[in-house]
Amino acid sequence: MARGTLRIYLGAAPGVGKTYAMLSEAHRRVERGTDCVVAFVEHHHRPRTEVMLHGLEHVPRRELEYRGGTFTDMDVDAVLRRAPKVALVDELAHTNVPGSRNTKRWQDVEELLAAGIDVISTVNIQHLESLGDVVESITGVRQRETVPDEVVRRADQIELVDMSPQALRRRMAHGNIYKPDKVDAALSNYFRPGNLTALRELALLWVADRVDAYLTEYRSEHHVSAIWGSRERIVVGLTGGPEGRTLIRRAARLAEKGAGGEVMAVYISRSDGLTSASPKELALQRTLVEDLGGTFHHVIGDDIPAALLDFARGVNATQIVLGVSRRRSWQYVFGPGVGATVARESGPDLDVHLITHAEAGKGRGLPVARGARLGRTRVISGWLAGVLGPLLLTWLLNSVVPDIGLANDMLLFLTLTVAAALLGGLLPALASAVVGSTLLNWFFTPPVHTLTVADPQNIVAIVVFVGVAVAVASVVDLAARRTHQATRLRAESEILSFLAGNVLRGETGLEELLERVRETFGMESVALLERTGEKAPWTCAGSVGPRPAGTPDDADVDVPVGDHMALSLRGRVLPAADRRVLAAFAAQAAVVLDRQRLKGEADRAEELAEGNRIRTALLAAVSHDLRTPLAGIKAAVTSLRSDDVEWSEEDEAELLEAIEEGADRLDQLVGNLLDMSRLQTGTVTPVLRETDLDEVVPMALGGVPEDSVELDIPETLPMVHIDRGLLERAVANVVENAVKHSPPGEKVLVSASALADRVEVRVVDRGPGVPDEAKERIFEPFQRYGDSPRGVGVGLGLAVARGFTEAVRGTVHAEDTPGGGLTMVLSVPMAPERLDQPALPAAAGT
Repeated sequence: MARGTLRIYLGAAPGVGKTYAMLSEAHRRVERGTDCVVAFVEHHHRPRTEVMLHGLEHVPRRELEYRGGTFTDMDVDAVLRRAPKVALVDELAHTNVPGSRNTKRWQDVEELLAAGIDVISTVNIQHLESLGDVVESITGVRQRETVPDEVVRRADQIELVDMSPQALRRRMAHGNIYKPDKVDAALSNYFRPGNLTALRELALLWVADRVDAYLTEYRSEHHVSAIWGSRERIVVGLTGGPEGRTLIRRAARLAEKGAGGEVMAVYISRSDGLTSASPKELALQRTLVEDLGGTFHHVIGDDIPAALLDFARGVNATQIVLGVSRRRSWQYVFGPGVGATVARESGPDLDVHLITHAEAGKGRGLPVARGARLGRTRVISGWLAGVLGPLLLTWLLNSVVPDIGLANDMLLFLTLTVAAALLGGLLPALASAVVGSTLLNWFFTPPVHTLTVADPQNIVAIVVFVGVAVAVASVVDLAARRTHQATRLRAESEILSFLAGNVLRGETGLEELLERVRETFGMESVALLERTGEKAPWTCAGSVGPRPAGTPDDADVDVPVGDHMALSLRGRVLPAADRRVLAAFAAQAAVVLDRQRLKGEADRAEELAEGNRIRTALLAAVSHDLRTPLAGIKAAVTSLRSDDVEWSEEDEAELLEAIEEGADRLDQLVGNLLDMSRLQTGTVTPVLRETDLDEVVPMALGGVPEDSVELDIPETLPMVHIDRGLLERAVANVVENAVKHSPPGEKVLVSASALADRVEVRVVDRGPGVPDEAKERIFEPFQRYGDSPRGVGVGLGLAVARGFTEAVRGTVHAEDTPGGGLTMVLSVPMAPERLDQPALPAAAGT
C-alpha cells in the first residue's frame, strides 16, 4: 500500500487562517468528488471557521475520562476503519489526552499516512521543536506542545498562511480569534506588533529554507548545472592569506544590498594535505565570516579554479568574490592565475568580483627552502656533490682513466647529478647539471677546450644530458619531499591520535598537556591565557616553563582558541606546518580546562549534595533519636515531681536510673554528632605521639558493661604513632557497636597483634553479622544495617570511628567472624624506631 501524502498549512501565530484555509481546500476537493472527512478540527468558537465545517463528513470523536473530567479526541481506529481518501487533522503539535494510543497527534497522523490516507493538517511556527528557545526569547512564553521539525519537513506540501501583524491585530480586536474578555490581554502581551513581526519573519525564513531544499533536490534529480539566481549567494574564495578578511567584509556588504543574501567562505586545499596557508589566519577568517552571519567551508581539490566553480554551482551561488592575485608581473608566465581562470570559465550565470587589496602584486613570499626539509648536513653534502663532484670527476677522467668515451662520461656526470638530488634536493642537482654540462663541453666534447661543438650529435647528447639531469633531479627531489611530508604527516597523526586518546580518556591534566606541547615543539614556555571580554585583561589559566607570556603579544607564537582564549608559546617562531598541529593542541587545551572546571563544579555540587543529605539525616536524628531520651527524662522527672503519687525508694531509684540512662544516651548522641560535624568540616587536627596500646584500649571500654568485653592486649606490642584521644574514641565506638549487637551472655573479644609495620586491633563479636555487600555501607553516616531498632543510635558510631582512624593514618574495615559474627579490624602505624632513644630508668618500668 502506497504511503499517503501530507499537506501542512503553516502559520506565524494563532488566528492567521490556517484552519479556514484547510477547510476551504477540503470543500474544493469534495466538490471534485474526493472522499474527504474531518478526523479532528477545532473551530474554537470562531463563527467563520464553524460555518466552514458544514457540509463535511465528521468522524465521531473518542471520549476519554481523565482526572474526573470527560475529554474528546481524534479516534484513530474509527478513521482507519472509515479509510477515506483525505483526512483533515487540525493542530499537528497537539498532545493527546492521557490514555490515547499515541502521546502526540503527529504520531496519529503517521499511522494514517502509513495506512495510505492523505492528511491535511495545520501547525504554527512556534510549535516547531527547534524554535522553542527562539520563540520564548521573543514572546516570553514557552511552548509546551511541540512537533519535531523533521515531521514537518517530510511533508509533501507546505503552504504558508501569511497575514500582516496589523491585519491580525484588527482581526483580534473584532473578536474573530478570541472571546471579547480575552482580547485586551492578548493584544497587550502575545499579540504585540513586535512579537507578531518576529514570528512572521521566522515563518518566512523557515519556509524559504524548505523551498531552497526543494530547489536543490529538484536540480540534483534533473541534473541542472546552470545557476538559478533565486537568491543572492556570494562565495568568497580564500587562500589563507592576509587579504581574506578584506574579501569577507566586501562580500558581506554585497550581501546586505539584496534581501536574504548569504555569504559562504570557502578554502580549497590540495588532496595531499600540503598547504602554505596560515592556520591562525584561517581561524581568524572563519570567526569573522561566522560573526557576519556567513558560513565557512573547507573543500579538497587539486584544481583550485575547477573546485571553486563546482562548489559555487553546487550551492547555487550567484556571485564569486576573489582577491586580485598577489603574483608579481613575471610570475604570470606560468599561467593566468586562479582569478582569471575562474572569471573565464564562470559563464554568464555567475558573476565574479576581483577585489583589490593591500597585498595585491606584492608576491606570495618566498617558499620554504626545499632543502631545509632535508636537514643542514644533507644540504651541504648535496652542494658539495653537485659543485665539487663534477670538478673532481673531470680530473679523474683526464688523468686516471682518459678516453672512455663521451657516452660513459655523460653517464658518470649524470650519476653525480642524481647523487646531488638525493642528498640536497633540486637546487644542488640543477647546479650539478649546469657545472657538469659545461665541463663536458669544455673537456670531453670535440673540439676540446672550447665551448663550441663540432658534431651536431654531440650537441644533441649534451642537451639530452641536461634535460635528463633536470628531469631526474626533479623526480628525485619530489620523491624526497613527498617522503619527508609523509613522515611528517605520520608523526602529526600519531601525535594527534595520542593527544585525542589521552584527552578523551581523561588521563591528561592541563599542566601535563602544556608540558607535552613544550616538549613536542621545543619551546621555552607555554601558557594558556584567557579573558572575560574584549577589553578585559588576560589571565593565565595554566603554564609550564620559565617566564611564560602574560599576553599573546608577548609570545613568539600564539594560537587563538575562540574569542577570549589563546595558547601562547615562547622560545622561537614556528613554521606554518607546525601551526596545524599546534592548533589541535590549543583546542584540546581548552577542552581540558573546561573539563577540569566542570569536574571541580561537579565535586563541589557533590559536596553540597552530601552536606544536604547529612543535614537532612541530622534533622531526622534530632527529630526522633534525640527526642526519645528527652521524652524518657521528661517523663521520669514529671513523675518524681508529682504530688499525687507517693513513690517508694525502689521506684525513685528506678526513675533516677532512667534519667541517668537518658542523659548518657543524649551525651553519646550529641558527642557523635559533634564528632561527625568536625570530620565533615575538616577541623580534626591529630597530634601524633608514640603511645602504647595497652594504655589506650582499656580507657575506651568505659562506656560498656564490665563483663561484656574480654581484653587481650599483649604488653610486648610495639608502640604506635597515633593521636591517643582520637584512637580511644574510635575504639570506643567500635566496641560499643559490637556489644550492642552481641547475643546476651556472649562477650566481645578485643585483641591486638603486630603485623609488618602496623599494629592491628581486632574487635570480635558473635552477633548476626553483615553480608559482604553491606560491609562498606555500615561505615557511612546515618546508616544502620538491617532491622536495628530505633533508639539505639543515629548510625554515626562507625562513621566517626572510621573518620578518626583515618585521621591518625590508620584504617578500619569489617570481616566475617569464623563461626558467625562480625570482626572490626583497626590498623594503625607503628612508631618509627629511634636509635638514639635513651634507656628508661628502672622506676619507670611496670
